Amino acid sequence: MMKKVVLVSTISMSLLLGSCVSKKKYTELETQLDNTRSELMKTRVDKEDCEDKYAQIQQKVSNYYAKINSLQEENDNKLEMVDNIAAMSVKNKEAMRKTLAKVDPEKLKDAKTLSDSIDVAISYNLTKSLNEGEDEGIDINVDQTVVQITISDKLLFKSGSYWVSPRANDLLKRIAKVVKSEPSMEVLVEGHTDDQTIVEDSYLEDNWDLSVRRATSIVRVLQDNYGVNGEQLIASGRSSYKPVADNETREGRDKNRRTRIIILPNLDKFLAMLESNG
Repeated sequence: MMKKVVLVSTISMSLLLGSCVSKKKYTELETQLDNTRSELMKTRVDKEDCEDKYAQIQQKVSNYYAKINSLQEENDNKLEMVDNIAAMSVKNKEAMRKTLAKVDPEKLKDAKTLSDSIDVAISYNLTKSLNEGEDEGIDINVDQTVVQITISDKLLFKSGSYWVSPRANDLLKRIAKVVKSEPSMEVLVEGHTDDQTIVEDSYLEDNWDLSVRRATSIVRVLQDNYGVNGEQLIASGRSSYKPVADNETREGRDKNRRTRIIILPNLDKFLAMLESNG
């Protein structure tokens, strides 16, 4: 009997000791779990904090690059005075240099200043835009950024008439395209004649009448047929009082019968437009 009691006591003690060890381990594991949860929460907070800081850095970088691009664009488009004549941007100075690289060196040899170079560049691009292989009868001159296009009357009118010939349509259309590209341009159309007397009983009074009517006819075609704003256009007649050749010869009289189109552009926009057309 005594043996049975001892055996039961031993078993009970073993079970009790076993319960105590499991409880301790459970407590340790529970503590470890709490610590792990705490570490995980701290890691999440740290991660969110890092992500927030990273986003702020990324935003600063983006703002920095945006500022660089803005400054670069501002610098490219910043207008600078050229020989106290007109304003020109850095970007279009570079475009002008590219244009001058295509120009015949012979035409560049007399360009002593930046203003001279601008005149050559405008003349090159404008000639390319207007002539399209038809050089005869068209002369383009640029002086201090003022564009002067001189067109022989044989390309525009029949002899003694102010009705515009259909063969002039392509040329006037190209001129209209140039003028319409920049609304700030002002365009003066001048009619010029030789000194020959108007035929008696003609519907024209004299060379004043003829020169003015011819200039007005060109202005009407530019406005009515090709959509140039009338506010940009000026018609003027100079009769025979501004000859470019001797009226004593037939060849000289042919040169004096002409229409001159004078364009006073916004230089920077004008160069940009011509470069894009090139």
